[in-house]
Parts: sequence; structure tokens; C-alpha cells
Amino acid sequence: MTIGSTSEQGRRAAEEQDEGRAASFGEILRVAEFRVLFGSFALYVLGDGVKNLAFSVLVYARTQSPGLSALAYMIGFLPQVIGATFLLSITDRVRPRPLMVIGEIVRIGVCVALAVGGIPIWAMLALVIVTGIPTPVFSAARNAMLPDVLKGDAFVVGRALFTVVAAGSQVIGLAVGGTALALIGPERALLVTAGLSLVSVFVLRFGLADRPARALPGAGGATVRTTLRVNRMLLADRRIRPLMLAIWLPLLFMVGAEAVFVPYLTVIGSPSGAGIVLAAAAIGMGVGEFVVGRFVAPRTRERLVFPLMIALGVPLLVFALHPGVMASAVLAALSGACLAYNLGLQRPFLDAVPEEVRGQAFGLQNAGTMTSQALGAGLVGALAEWVPPHHAIALAGLAAVLVSFGLLFLREGSGTDAVRS
Repeated sequence: MTIGSTSEQGRRAAEEQDEGRAASFGEILRVAEFRVLFGSFALYVLGDGVKNLAFSVLVYARTQSPGLSALAYMIGFLPQVIGATFLLSITDRVRPRPLMVIGEIVRIGVCVALAVGGIPIWAMLALVIVTGIPTPVFSAARNAMLPDVLKGDAFVVGRALFTVVAAGSQVIGLAVGGTALALIGPERALLVTAGLSLVSVFVLRFGLADRPARALPGAGGATVRTTLRVNRMLLADRRIRPLMLAIWLPLLFMVGAEAVFVPYLTVIGSPSGAGIVLAAAAIGMGVGEFVVGRFVAPRTRERLVFPLMIALGVPLLVFALHPGVMASAVLAALSGACLAYNLGLQRPFLDAVPEEVRGQAFGLQNAGTMTSQALGAGLVGALAEWVPPHHAIALAGLAAVLVSFGLLFLREGSGTDAVRS
């Protein structure tokens, strides 16, 4: 059976689907190219969990510095803001399949270089920073191809499945990474990620059609100048900007609250309970995406955006009452489940974005999501220096509720209705 015929069959099924019901996971998994994108994404997230853990342990083993070890764990995320700001136009000007393959090859090279040993720590950190800059370009190529593969509501359900597998693969990646570290050490554990990326290279190269670049003919120009121009255009658009802010801002306060779970659980005498609460938040997110993506009708899903956005902050308000470990876990899970509001924003976002800059738009959305999480952790963490941790979490919840109301008024003024109740 050829990939092309299977994809066409799946796309026709999605296009003919009744608007009154959600697409099923079975329908989208019958699309061969979606299975390729889905599988390569799972390998990416799994490999990233192993790589980050192994690199952090390797740095600590060589320096005995907790600070450098923590920096090594997070350093791959930091330079992505640079790539999103200056390089994202590449996503629409280069064919997506080779772009994704190049991304995997770069990761193979980085993991092998880190694993061979003998490189100074400063050089290892610099290598991860430099090679992390184009990461948003490679990720955006995958995200922007998804609407080509899945049409209509199938696209939204596909995004939900990506989120579910991301949460699961992160947990599995940490487990695999921990096992690999115990059995073969950090250097060889890095080679595990290189091996997963090598598998992904073959999956992408032979599983996807070689589609043309999306940028319009003659849409050339310097990469940095074009990226800055298109970013400004996207953020200035009265339809796109409110959608971006709706994706970013509630998440900022929720992740900020999560960043204070560890000090809060430590204060109440159960530092080990932080793992339970954080795991509950991840499980809640996965369950919420699964239920809303699979069982809620498309139009209902879009009408639920604002109620779910408000509900995200409400469980965090209860932390003002100083809950125990299990109550905190339930509250964290409820808040995480409400992140499924994002699914109701996906089709309006796709409809609002010009196709020729779709890759850059998805890359900007993803970069903003990562940046908002970092800012949230910093802001609420700083607040916890001045007020008790449980009050900082509750204030983050209040801010999430208030900003949700502000986003509603912003969207009312934009003339679109994706977050109207």
C-alpha cells in the first residue's frame, strides 16, 4: 500500500467528516503520513528526555557543581528564543522533509560529540547552545506539516494526540534515561538518543512525501530580516495576536505555580510529595487533552475555550487554604486538565494564518509557549521570595483568572468568537 494513497484516503475521510462530532484517533492513525509525524515526534521527545538527563549527570560528574548540572539540564531550551526571533522564516522557505531530517542529523552529531569525552565543559555547553538555536525551525516544520496531512477536525485531534504522547514520552524518557545511566553511564546514554534520532531520520526520509516549500515565489530576502518582518506582521494581526496571547498567558501563570510546588511541599514537610503533585499535573493535562480532543464536538470545543481558561486558575486559588499532598495533587490535576482549552484555539489559529507563513506562525507560537513557561517560573518563583509559597500559588491562580477575563474582552474587540462562551 503506498503512502500517497493512504494519506489521500485519510484526508478524504477527515474532509467528509460531520462537523457535529470529533474525529477519532483511529481515523487519524489510519493516515500513513500522520503515523510518520507522530512516531518521529514520540522518538524526539523520548530522546530529549534521555539526552537532557544524561548531559546533566555528565556535567555534574565532571564538575561536582549542582548549578552547572541544572544549567546543563535546561540550557538546550534557552537559545530557542534566538532561533524563533531571527531564523523562523527558513521553515517556510525550505522543503519540510529535508528540514526535519537535518534537525535529526544535527542532534545525532551533538550527542556523539558530547559522548566521545575529552571536550571541556565550557565547549560542551557552548555546543548545546549553538545547536539549540535552529531547533524552533526544525520543530515548526513538523507542526506546519500536520495541517497538510490532516484536514478539518482531524488536525485538532492530531494536535491533542501529540500533546498526550509528549506527556507520556517525557515520563518514559526520564525512566529510560535513569535506567540507561545506571546500566551504561551518561556517555553511552547520550548514544541512545543518537540512535533514536537515527531511526527518526529513516522514518522521516522514507515515510513522508517531499512537499515543496510554502513561501510564495519571489518571497526571498535575508533570513533575519524576513523573520523579523513576518513576526511583526503576525503579532500585529488583530485575529492572530489574541489567539497567541490566549495560548501563552494562562499557561504562564499555571507553570509559574507549578514551579513553586517543590518549596511549598517542602514547607509542609513532604518534599517527596512534590513529585506526586507534578506527576498529577502532567496526568491531568494528558487526560484533559484526550477527553476534550476525542469526545467533545468541534464547535463545542471552541465554545469551551473561555470556561476552561477560567477554570484553569480556580483550583490554584484553593492553595490559599494550605492543602496537603493528596489534595494538592487533585488540584494540580484539575488545573492541568483545563489546559485542553488550547484545542479550541487551534482551528481558529490555522484559519487566521496565511498558508505561506504557516511554518513561521507555528514556530512563533511554540517559542512563545516555551518563553511564557520560563517567565512564569521566574515571576512566581520571585513572588515566593516575598510571600509564603502557598500564597504565591494562589496569587498565580488569581492572575490566571484575571488574565482570562482580559483575553475575553480583547477577543470580543477583535471581531472573532473562538473564546466567547
